Amino acid sequence: MAQGVLSFPLTSFHDDGSLDPDGFRTHVADRIATAPGAVFPACGTGEFFSLDEDEYRQVVTIAVEEAAGRLPVVAGVGYGWAQAARFARIAEEAGADALLVLPHYLVAAPQDGLVAQLEQLAARTRLPLIAYQRGQVAFTAASLRRVAAIPGVIGLKDGHSDLDRLQRLTLAAPDGFLFFNGAATAEIQARAYATVGVPAYSSAVHAFAPEIANAFFTALRDGDDRGDKAVDRLLRDFYVPLVELRDRVPGYAVSLVKAAARLRGRPVGPVRAPLTDPSPTDLADLRDLLNTGLDLVGAAL
Repeated sequence: MAQGVLSFPLTSFHDDGSLDPDGFRTHVADRIATAPGAVFPACGTGEFFSLDEDEYRQVVTIAVEEAAGRLPVVAGVGYGWAQAARFARIAEEAGADALLVLPHYLVAAPQDGLVAQLEQLAARTRLPLIAYQRGQVAFTAASLRRVAAIPGVIGLKDGHSDLDRLQRLTLAAPDGFLFFNGAATAEIQARAYATVGVPAYSSAVHAFAPEIANAFFTALRDGDDRGDKAVDRLLRDFYVPLVELRDRVPGYAVSLVKAAARLRGRPVGPVRAPLTDPSPTDLADLRDLLNTGLDLVGAAL
């Protein structure tokens, strides 16, 4: 998965809030055509939390059909382990390759409980699991060793950006255990994550501007060998302003991404409650920023 940007497609809805399967098929096919390292349907950016089981089945099935075996399809599952297992069965039936285990719902839990959550789910699915630590989920090195020993658990997505803790986790993990950067707007911290042995990262920008996401990935991979400081330029003029815009309103980490995709004519529709679409002022700022980013990589709106 370190061979390309990890793509988290948006889930398409009609204006009345109902699922738009045809719009999602078009959207996910367009993402796959840009050669990401893997595609992750029905995860955070895909508004997993708002999907019922039938909608989830449709979304994962479409992603599997469009991927057609060319790249891994990793479907999101979540809530408590019992509900996660229900979604896992659906993902298995749909042909997903693995599961991303989103943080459990509401309650804080001790380390033993975090490990047990994965043990319970792993015992109920044939699919490999990638744990996602964010919010109330944060593993210690000792717990990570236990997690890595669970049959079927193959990796960890990190959203805490605590590099001291993350370095301890990578050192505690066995060879071959996967890690990737799942921070919000992961490109901001991609260089820092790479220094502790985590070069792979997810990209919300890929959902609306794969030209920018792929240009950043290529520049980061190539380093400063070309002498054009492309990484710094993209961070300074696009990614940092995007984060500042994202931080204006809770939920904009998804809402802005969807709005940017709509600005480019993509059939993704609105967000579902409790998220809200951007205000007219924020949308205008987003349009200006999107034009700047596209211009930096020689693309157009």
